[in-house]
Amino acid sequence: MTTKLILSVMVMTTILGEALAQDRSQARSMVVTRYGIVAAESPLAAQVGATILADGGNAVDAAIATNAMMGLVAPMSNGIGGDLFAIVYDAKSGKLYGLNASGWSPAALTIEFPRNKGLKTMPYRGIHSVTVPGAVDGWAKLQQRFGKLPLQKLLAPTIQYAEEGFPVAEQVSALWSGEEKLLKGESAAAQTFLIEEHTPRLGEVFRNPNLARSLKAIVSQGPDAFYKGDIAKLILECSRQHGGTLTADDLATFSSEWVEPISTTYRGWTVYEIPPSGQGIAALMMLNIMEGFPLAGYKHNSAAALHAMIEAKKLAYADMLRYVADQRFAKTPVRAMLDKKYALNRSKLIDTAKANCSVGAGNPPAPGDDTIYLSVVDKDGNMVSLIQSNYENFGSGLAPEGAGFALQNRGALFTLDPQHPNALAGHKRPLHTIIPAFMEKGDVKIAFGIMGGWNQAQAHAQFVANVVDFGMNIQSALEAARFRKTTFEGCDLQIEARVPPSVRAQLESMGHKLEVRGDFSPVMGGGQAVMRNFSTGVNFGGSDPRKDGAAIPETVKK
Repeated sequence: MTTKLILSVMVMTTILGEALAQDRSQARSMVVTRYGIVAAESPLAAQVGATILADGGNAVDAAIATNAMMGLVAPMSNGIGGDLFAIVYDAKSGKLYGLNASGWSPAALTIEFPRNKGLKTMPYRGIHSVTVPGAVDGWAKLQQRFGKLPLQKLLAPTIQYAEEGFPVAEQVSALWSGEEKLLKGESAAAQTFLIEEHTPRLGEVFRNPNLARSLKAIVSQGPDAFYKGDIAKLILECSRQHGGTLTADDLATFSSEWVEPISTTYRGWTVYEIPPSGQGIAALMMLNIMEGFPLAGYKHNSAAALHAMIEAKKLAYADMLRYVADQRFAKTPVRAMLDKKYALNRSKLIDTAKANCSVGAGNPPAPGDDTIYLSVVDKDGNMVSLIQSNYENFGSGLAPEGAGFALQNRGALFTLDPQHPNALAGHKRPLHTIIPAFMEKGDVKIAFGIMGGWNQAQAHAQFVANVVDFGMNIQSALEAARFRKTTFEGCDLQIEARVPPSVRAQLESMGHKLEVRGDFSPVMGGGQAVMRNFSTGVNFGGSDPRKDGAAIPETVKK
């Protein structure tokens, strides 16, 4: 009897344990700690940032160190030849700060210049797609305003890895291999990013001593090394060799800008983005339009829910493409575009049974592919949402000889239509795709972002809906199956295979033309998120399985 009783208790305990266990679709658990967390697209980079936290640095220090390391381990996607945007939450003051560290075009690069060369659109690669890289000045602005540790401490891990080498990870290796032809077409790029005439393979050790040398110069001379010193000379020589228009003045007079984040409310939450010239306003407009539909009453990723979000995306992106530009050259009607009544009127254009394949921009009322993203929270509640990019993989395809990095191709996003707000002009910033984000409700704050070109604003809106409408935690919200539409016309749509076939069939019956991607398709972008509950002092971290990364907690040191 005793044996039978013991066995019965064991069976009942097992059954009860299984019943209480979380039955879920997400693959990873969140990182939960009272100390800091760094979520990044590379575990090596996240570990660098977490170590900076353990060594006394704050969230901004960790973000800079992590970003520097990402520039080494994923050089196709980001680096000191690219741009940077950040949202910083300062726990002491309770204020949010935005930083636009995106570079401008050369002063001499006017619309007439490419037109005189017979071009009807902006070149996608090459020297005329190059704008001044803003990342290094962005680091300096962040460090000077919020940092605790010197740049020497923040860049030391990346310098060591660059000299000693690191084994290349899975997703990065795949991205790298796709650009082998591009790299072989330019000698300095080939010397910098190839190993014996091939791109680094999975697990192969890659070294970048030239990048180490550039970072050492930045440590010793500050941002002047990049914009006025030896690195600037290498950039200018690259431009001269390829017939570019960059001058010493273009580099020396550049400065990133502190900006006020823009926001909207969504079912009790406040969601923040960087203001134009970025596409973040499209995410907020999407949410305003989505608020007109009872998403919480729909099943997650049902045809009704997806259709409403897809159609909201088309309307928001049409306005973004029409109106967003550098605010020093054009006045985007931000307040009008975020007006709730305007969103309600736009939402009435959505046919709940049929896809709209030709969406135009509205008339707001008068005012009354390649990127990395990381997020950090420290033990004191300071938070950073940071995104950095070359735009296309390896940007322009050009690398200043001996510098260790590629130059971005952000200028490709200008238009040659002189009547458009985003028309090419000297010392102007182009419409930008990279956007960090932040959301809050009461004592809960989330720093999040999802990279991937024009995918970003629509992915932000899907993440917010996952959290707010469908009650997901930040890890589950990142992992959930997503859609993306990267074109601005037509009814084409990419969707992950995890969306059930029955739902996909319903969408197709509505007129959506689907391209089904893999379960966790890299084309949907990769996201990172950190969250803090200020009432409990507990931090949470999540990392998207579509990337190589991880959310790494700070190690406690006695």
